[in-house]
Amino acid sequence: MRIGLLTDGGYPYTTGESRLWCDRLVRGLARHEFDIFALSRSREQEERGLLPLPPQVRRVRTAPLWAAPEGRGTGRGRAERGYGRRERREFAAHFGQLVRGICTDGQADPEPGDGFAEGLYGLAALAREHGGLAAELRSETAVRMLEAACRAPGANRAVQAARVPDHLAFAGLLERTLRPLSLDWYGDDALGSADLSHAASGGRAALPGLLAKRFCGVPLLVTEYGVQLRAQYLANARLSVPVRALQAGFQRRLAAEVYARAELVTPGNTHARRWQERCGADRAKLRTVYPGMSADRFHAVGEGAYGGDPHTLVWVGRIEPAKDLIALLHAFAEVRRAEPQARLRLIAAPAEGAEALTYLAHCRALAAQLFPDEAADAHAVGDNPVSFEELGGPEAPELADAYAAGSVVVLSSVVEGFPISLVEAMFCGRATVSTDTGAVVEVIGGTGLVVPPRNPRALADACVALLRDPERRSRLGAAARARALELFTVEQNLAAFRGIYLELMSHNPVHREQAGDTVGPQPFAHPAEAHVPGRWAAPTAARRPVNPVPAKPSWAGSPIAVLLKQRLDAEAEGAGA
Repeated sequence: MRIGLLTDGGYPYTTGESRLWCDRLVRGLARHEFDIFALSRSREQEERGLLPLPPQVRRVRTAPLWAAPEGRGTGRGRAERGYGRRERREFAAHFGQLVRGICTDGQADPEPGDGFAEGLYGLAALAREHGGLAAELRSETAVRMLEAACRAPGANRAVQAARVPDHLAFAGLLERTLRPLSLDWYGDDALGSADLSHAASGGRAALPGLLAKRFCGVPLLVTEYGVQLRAQYLANARLSVPVRALQAGFQRRLAAEVYARAELVTPGNTHARRWQERCGADRAKLRTVYPGMSADRFHAVGEGAYGGDPHTLVWVGRIEPAKDLIALLHAFAEVRRAEPQARLRLIAAPAEGAEALTYLAHCRALAAQLFPDEAADAHAVGDNPVSFEELGGPEAPELADAYAAGSVVVLSSVVEGFPISLVEAMFCGRATVSTDTGAVVEVIGGTGLVVPPRNPRALADACVALLRDPERRSRLGAAARARALELFTVEQNLAAFRGIYLELMSHNPVHREQAGDTVGPQPFAHPAEAHVPGRWAAPTAARRPVNPVPAKPSWAGSPIAVLLKQRLDAEAEGAGA
């Protein structure tokens, strides 16, 4: 099959989101062809180039969303030119529908097919036919229409407080977000030739998939390992309240439309699934597929006899406030009172950014205050029971070495999506103590201890319980490794998507001769399952009329059959006499 893989700020670039998962998907499903349609987020990302691509990738189409739209000659978008009177009327009608949907009271649940969706598709059709959409979205007319929608009855209260600077700021954000509408990706020589569009995330990455389904009938599959709507909420924290409200309204409406039009949505965990259901996703379309992780590099530690230093707790991750290392340090102070030999090793990737560096300095200062250097006697060098180490350093050159350093792995986060570090610890066969955030309970099952977040006392008690019970640590570690190998491997992930691709294609056949493809017959172009009536078929699939089954076979009325029946009846009467 031919898959159109849609990404935003990630694969196939060497930096960004979903790089590793997309690369494993493309390489693991080598029997399919992949066309990559990638949106880039910065000049730096494009300058760093692309990852090495396997032969099953037929082509790569990219579009820079950080730069002004380019002309038709670049192959990335349609030329920017002014609209005539008729086009401006069409734009005003469609844009008015869009912004009214955005400004509607946020308490009302968005419904598929409302004015927002019609406005979105109308703008896309206008851009497809005439181009020039970006200039109109930045125009004074668009800003005035946005202002009117904000002041209209029924608008969200936070939106009603918007002023001209807020309108201008949101108009700029909206224009950048809607740039995929102006791309030349929606013809028979691009996404229109795909059997399936697979968006690697929701939000802007799924926009080309929505348009390919609208204009070309290509089915859409959406995978969300991180909830795009939640990420947008967090990313907009520094904007003014009215702009945040407008952005939230747009992203929520877009998410509802994506979930409504997708054939299937695959969240990475139940935490993400709850967000999707809250945005109106149909439960029948949701299917959890855990992200696949490579277990090979943890094999030696997981299968080894050494269970780590019995007195050492290990934390592995990124230095940031969401990890709540402050609570972990306070909890370790309680652990030291109960177990004076206990040690805590904090192993992290090098801190990047001012916020991470400031937080790291704060944690170091707190550790020095809580745990002064200790020495055995007056002539010994003092030692601190808490150590801050960099991953890749002499003490932990590899990730597996970090988890092998201790007998208990601790996760103290207050905000967490899918806990990757927890799964890695499970691959290593380590007992874990985690806070109940994100998908932690779903991942750990019954193979580790879970405590409430922001509760240093509960965290300390759980750590002490495992430090004092080596047999329990061993049992939990073995159970955790078995669970991780069953649920969270790359092989499991690839098998799930291999089946999903075949299932969606059997429900939504693409007739290539109708799409203008002349390469010849294709597998699954006319699958028999697509024509069998039944409740299992896709709700949008065309139903063939079902002819009633005749009471007797068609050959029963032929002359030979009639003569044969008469002869058999006569013989039966003679036998009876």
